[in-house]
Amino acid sequence: METLVRSHAATHQRRGFVSGDVVFKGATMLFALSVLGAAVLMVGALLQNSWSTLTKYGFSFFTGTVWDPNRLIFGAQAYIFGTLCSSVLALLMASVVGIGVAVLLVELHLPHWISTPVAFLVELLAAIPSVVYGVWGIFVLIPMMQNYVDPFLSRFFFWLPFFGTDSGGGRSMLTAALVLSVMIIPTVAAISREVIRVVPDSLREAMLALGATRAEMIWKAVLPYARPGIIGALILALGRAVGETMAATMVIGNFGYVGPNLFHSADTLASKIANNLGEASDLELGALFELGLILLLVSVLLNVLARLLVWSVSRGSAEVA
Repeated sequence: METLVRSHAATHQRRGFVSGDVVFKGATMLFALSVLGAAVLMVGALLQNSWSTLTKYGFSFFTGTVWDPNRLIFGAQAYIFGTLCSSVLALLMASVVGIGVAVLLVELHLPHWISTPVAFLVELLAAIPSVVYGVWGIFVLIPMMQNYVDPFLSRFFFWLPFFGTDSGGGRSMLTAALVLSVMIIPTVAAISREVIRVVPDSLREAMLALGATRAEMIWKAVLPYARPGIIGALILALGRAVGETMAATMVIGNFGYVGPNLFHSADTLASKIANNLGEASDLELGALFELGLILLLVSVLLNVLARLLVWSVSRGSAEVA
């Protein structure tokens, strides 16, 4: 009799666990679907509000270079170019510094009284609001670029198309790229540091045992092993640079431009939306929503590209191993 009672109690206990698992699974599924639903609603709202320009201009909206609300002419090429150019240039600068900081903190075994403040200050950059970066860019970086950096580059590298004489007075593509690079350095450094930290010590010890220097060990063993994670960090940083609004708006000059001159004022998708949304109406409002749709598509493509790159690099590393 006692055995039957215990068996009955155990059955009820198992049923309780099963019902609890069902509730937990249903709750987590609801959370996941809510994220998907929010994304679908966002895309739907952008499509609905930009439908007028999508049907009126078609593909010419992407290739047009003129934005004139008075004549109802809208082209997004200059803003797409400004967004991609400033973001890629910022990534090139931030990748060198960010990966260098990660290697410094993990591989060079600095004393704690140096490594701890450096790591804290790098991560602190991620917590600074973008408007503060914009103010710093206006009052510090723009005068420095206008008085020192731009004249120096124009004088010694005038033969390159990137450093022409046509200057935006410090408000330029190059200035915006510098501000964005400082903003995304914490993303590159933090993720790269964690990826490098999990590299097996056996790889380091094997390289050093073969007579390699510490620099050769880092370059030929540590970084190749950590390459998938580092690529993912770079793509995430690029995604943040593409979507940045306030800091880029304050220093880029807000002038539609397509060309190689980095000293020229330019504009981005996000800054164009921020500057014109309050005064837009009718067809221009639809054009601004279409700019937002383009920005969303660029972000999605970057995430897909990150997945593909990490997958391909991981697969290649596994095949070599």
